[in-house]
Amino acid sequence: MKIFVAGGTGAIGRPLLDQLLAKGHNVVAMTRSQETAQSLTAQGIEPAIADVFDPDSVKVAIAHAQPEVVIEQLTALPRTYSRESMSAAAPLNTRIRLEGGANVLAAAQAAGVRRYLRQSIAFWGIPGAGLADEETPLSLDASPAVAADARLVTEIEHRLSESNLEGIALRYGFFYGSGTWFNPDGDVAQQLRQQQFPIVGNGEGVWSWLHIEDAAIATVAAAEQGNPGVYLIVDDQPLAVRDWLPAFARSLNAPPPPQVSVEDALKMEGGTDIVYYQTQMRGASNAKAKRELNFQPRSLEWIVNTTVALG
Repeated sequence: MKIFVAGGTGAIGRPLLDQLLAKGHNVVAMTRSQETAQSLTAQGIEPAIADVFDPDSVKVAIAHAQPEVVIEQLTALPRTYSRESMSAAAPLNTRIRLEGGANVLAAAQAAGVRRYLRQSIAFWGIPGAGLADEETPLSLDASPAVAADARLVTEIEHRLSESNLEGIALRYGFFYGSGTWFNPDGDVAQQLRQQQFPIVGNGEGVWSWLHIEDAAIATVAAAEQGNPGVYLIVDDQPLAVRDWLPAFARSLNAPPPPQVSVEDALKMEGGTDIVYYQTQMRGASNAKAKRELNFQPRSLEWIVNTTVALG
């Protein structure tokens, strides 16, 4: 198939382009940079130079490419994972996902694209027992930053479902692997070495993980055979913070993470969001992706025979 990728130079975009080429697809990737365009050409990828905030240039790029499928992976996330960096990046990240995403979606519709995939988020299911699935409501009333992202996800997924395309929203878990915050050379690893990433309270918040290359593999499978709708793309090992964080530290030969009370965490900037992540986050189920996409994620690299209680 001919597949157009918007956001092909980020953490997931790079392995995604590799996977698409490996599966024999004809790939076009959008970029603003002539230098990046030359690099894409050297990889065997057709570059499409356009500014995602310029709807006319995006429309021309997709109309010229005439793809069967568009995959949108637009984000503007910082290299560092901290409250300050995430807050600073939030306005542009929101704009690129809402405004930029709207421009790509409109251009795809105008060009007669058949199928449209876009990046979404797996970890905003309302807190509760067991794992969230695709039908679990999102945490629209959670802590401020979490609720804002849940509303953003709701809006972009609704926009896609209301289009006349075969729309697929891929709700990814927390990325780890090359180029991510949770790689041994990533920002969270550095924070752990410096004891700057504590366990808050009981650490019962459950995180669902996803290797960045598995994210790419699942995305290609969804492009090829997925049904319209939502897929939770996560691995088989949802883990409480109190389990995964010390294990990650051990894998790095870093000291054990410090403990911080909920009361002290709430005094920090963005404390209610920190407490949500650490004590209320709900894990997600990949049953649908396994069933419909034959998704077979790898085991979390720094965990051996550890799982969270799901009762």
